[in-house]
Amino acid sequence: MVRATAARVHQGDEKFVGLIPSFAASLRQDFVALIAEIKRSSPSKGVIRHDLDAGRQAAEFERGKASAISVLTEPLRFGGSPMDIAQVKTVSSLPILKKDFHTTPEHILAAKAMGASAALLIVRAVPPQRLRECIVVAHENAIDLLVEVHREEELDLALASGASIIGVNARNLETLEMDETVHERLIPKIPRNVIAVAESGMTWRVDVRRASELGADAVLIGSSLSESEDLPTLLKSLTTVARKSDVRPN
Repeated sequence: MVRATAARVHQGDEKFVGLIPSFAASLRQDFVALIAEIKRSSPSKGVIRHDLDAGRQAAEFERGKASAISVLTEPLRFGGSPMDIAQVKTVSSLPILKKDFHTTPEHILAAKAMGASAALLIVRAVPPQRLRECIVVAHENAIDLLVEVHREEELDLALASGASIIGVNARNLETLEMDETVHERLIPKIPRNVIAVAESGMTWRVDVRRASELGADAVLIGSSLSESEDLPTLLKSLTTVARKSDVRPN
């Protein structure tokens, strides 16, 4: 099944050339890269902004110097739609992270077929063998994975499985509670050759600066961008924090 799906993706590879930019490359900057998320609602906050226009928001993100755009297409919990990716691609050349709950290699390949540069893969949501399989399939088919962890043992498994981009989520997805010490404990343990992304609890410039002090290469921010009444000013404050390259181990 995976080979058949991959073959269908490869048959149309020529239409992706020049159209799907590298998510990983976009996060390697002198500043802390911003993955700006299009978010209408969430399980933790409920409805944030039900009338948010994906295309308009994406255009604002690109003007505001975001490095990549995160899109949630799941309708019930996040108010998203697969059409949001299509709308974003019509107005922005930034890499797209499809930030849904992917649990199989087929899901990863489907994300690429939709035009995403990267897909979310949560370590605790898949068995170890499938985690490794998803990472291998993603590598073979030129789509990046944001491999998400919340605990130290999950980080160890992600690294052992070959993850090249690791997102450290300060929110426990089972209880929805925040633990700000998660960033402090896990990000400094990620080797420099692996891209480290701080997720959840990021709202203001001070939060991005704190992530930078820990060694984060990028931050993923959603709710505060959807709620903002002055998005250009907020984006400017979030995208001009210097990245510290010497904090984490070699």
